Amino acid sequence: MIPEVTQENLYLLLPCKVMGVVALYADKHHISYIDALSMFYHSKTYQQLELESTKYWHLGPVALCEDFEEDNAQKH
Repeated sequence: MIPEVTQENLYLLLPCKVMGVVALYADKHHISYIDALSMFYHSKTYQQLELESTKYWHLGPVALCEDFEEDNAQKH
């Protein structure tokens, strides 16, 4: 049986989600993974991802990356 995702255990899913988004973004924008990681951790997308109630953890890396790119476009 798969346990229910809660705010208390969501942190277990985040590394894989973050890794996927960062790799896509860094490769697409030709920046280092470290820079992409820093940008992502400071983004609105990550703030939403770390809240179980938003259900962003259901999204795959491509959808999360698109949201992250939109977030960055609005900042500039």
